[in-house]
Amino acid sequence: MTEQELRARIDAAPMSPRQIGTVATMIALNALDGFDVLSVSFASPGIASEWGIDRAALGIVLSMELVGMAFGALLLGRLADKVGRRSTILGCLIIMATGMAGAAMATSIIMLCWLRLVTGLGIGGMLAATNAAVAEAANGRWRNLCVVLMAAGYPLGAVLGGGVASYLLAEWSWRAVFVFGAVITALSIPLVLVAAPESIGFLIYRRPANALVRVNAALERIGLQAIAALPATARRDEARESTGLFDGSLRARTALLTIAYFGHILTYYFVLKWIPKIVVDMGFPAPAAGGVLVWANVGGLTGAVLLGLLATRVRLINLLIATLAASAVMVTVFGWHSRGIAELARVAAIVGFFTNAGVVGLYALVASLFPTEVRASATGFVIGIGRGGAALAPALAGTLFASGVGLSTVATLMALGSFVAAVVLLLLRTIVPR
Repeated sequence: MTEQELRARIDAAPMSPRQIGTVATMIALNALDGFDVLSVSFASPGIASEWGIDRAALGIVLSMELVGMAFGALLLGRLADKVGRRSTILGCLIIMATGMAGAAMATSIIMLCWLRLVTGLGIGGMLAATNAAVAEAANGRWRNLCVVLMAAGYPLGAVLGGGVASYLLAEWSWRAVFVFGAVITALSIPLVLVAAPESIGFLIYRRPANALVRVNAALERIGLQAIAALPATARRDEARESTGLFDGSLRARTALLTIAYFGHILTYYFVLKWIPKIVVDMGFPAPAAGGVLVWANVGGLTGAVLLGLLATRVRLINLLIATLAASAVMVTVFGWHSRGIAELARVAAIVGFFTNAGVVGLYALVASLFPTEVRASATGFVIGIGRGGAALAPALAGTLFASGVGLSTVATLMALGSFVAAVVLLLLRTIVPR
């Protein structure tokens, strides 16, 4: 039996409870990522007030974990293809818990920036590893949906954690938000140990010690027959693996997906990072600002789930092009027509619907266009380079605000990222197989 034949068996079989459990665990981990990333957004009004910093300085603070995420995705994404998805995820959880706990005890802006950078390293590696883990755990029929649902965990964490954050901000202080994040991150480690075994695809390709025993144990867990020997697989070429994303047909899709992700994530993180401060500056209290951000993530969760369901029937790249174009329009609308708190919440929900659907759709597209041996590396590269847009967004918007540019103009400029991403995917559609 070849590796492709075994993969075909897994793809054709129905999803077992263990496979569903693995996907559910990855959804929970991405929800954790969503809260950990946005914890500083919820805390930003309190941080600005306690240390008396202006918008430009706050923009730097909001960008730091995004810089860490870029490096984490690049470095740890490749590590996940070397040592395994599960081991990488566990290491990332330890890094994240350490960074969150440290942020709660920060005594200066500089110290907080460094700790957010550390947290971002873990989050970036986690995104790359969980994307690959879900793609390899799911069967053929439900793979795109499972990857989208995994990515939908991000706004789910912001929605659930946002309610908790609003309470903590009202009853205690911004530091309590980071304490909560550190605790739930640490509690996720035993969950991974119990419910997230290493993927069969990785075990076959990398062949670690006792690979056959581990593959058969994994096959038994999902209700498939054991195999007598490891499947035949292509000879590994370490030199090729390090440059595989830029070989042959993968070169163009790597470049175009990276550009698309960079552009859209610039728009996405402008919305998520600046909503609380924008709302507070309009004269509303911090808990109300947190509520608007929660509504943006409610919309994001809805958009992600709907896109995942549609992706089982409609070509994913076509859905993404339409979604990204709508994202550009709605972010512009947010800047021009949002005034009262109720209107802000409604428009933020619609903005979240399209912006987050675009992000999760890009994750699913990456997972579907790259093979097992470079899947985590591809995700890490696209996210890592693309996160430059994420890191740039809060700082760029903060600089524009500080120089006196109005919200409507800033929102229009930041919406261009989603528009560029839609145009790039139109080009990608012409070169990838249907």
